[in-house]
Amino acid sequence: MIRRTLILGLTLAMPLAAIAQEQRGPNGGRVVVADGHPVEFVPNGAELVFYLRDDDRAGSPMRTRGLTGRAVVQQGGQTITVQLAGAEPNRMVGQMDQPLAPGARVVFSASAGGHRLQARFTND
Repeated sequence: MIRRTLILGLTLAMPLAAIAQEQRGPNGGRVVVADGHPVEFVPNGAELVFYLRDDDRAGSPMRTRGLTGRAVVQQGGQTITVQLAGAEPNRMVGQMDQPLAPGARVVFSASAGGHRLQARFTND
């Protein structure tokens, strides 16, 4: 009986823990921590913008000049790969042919400073 109660309690607590961990970044987007680096996703119509921060305690902006990456977008039954380029001061930017749809899934990938960054987002 105690075991069942414990399993039920943990099952109910998991979604609450996920909600509590959701963060919003300084630019209003969702933040996912990838290999210690906060990655903030801020879609702007057909433009995909990711803000990167260093893994230090202050979360200072990460230099993105010269970095490349990609975003894989799943929307409307299609999978689209968008190439991303570094833009000062700490952005990775890419352009789609059409606006990002609500509910679209986006997977960000890049390499920076010896770290392999990957973050998953769902567009609100």
